[in-house]
Amino acid sequence: MAEFYARRAQRTSVCASRVCRRLACGLAGNNLSVASYTINDGAVAKAKRLIESRQYVLNSDWGDVQPNAAVENAYLESHSWEDYSEWHLGLTEGPADDTKARYAFVYGDFRRLHRTGLIACHYRAAEWRHKEIELAAHELLQLLDKTSG
Repeated sequence: MAEFYARRAQRTSVCASRVCRRLACGLAGNNLSVASYTINDGAVAKAKRLIESRQYVLNSDWGDVQPNAAVENAYLESHSWEDYSEWHLGLTEGPADDTKARYAFVYGDFRRLHRTGLIACHYRAAEWRHKEIELAAHELLQLLDKTSG
């Protein structure tokens, strides 16, 4: 079952190791455990500021521009964890604030918001029934579409 989710994660541009890590504890028997998230209000506020200041990309291939581990590490070399957190709509319940595991649902490339990033956040949140994240991504997507005309 873990292989199924790893393959699925690769196809949907979600970090396979992240998915496997989150599911590893819940694969005993048929019980599936999924991480719990809370909304990151700072990230929602930053996304709104980026939209209002027109710092966004409307058409991109999210699989190509989504930050990978090397890009995340480079960003963290010159920015704080607070800055890093503002690019993630979800806060994973459990991990410490100064760890990558704490932050989920990235929506931009650490410079601009990407419409396809919001779509990916919305899709993933809806798929795994993280309603609070799903609704935040949806509202941001609606704001972006209204603002960009």
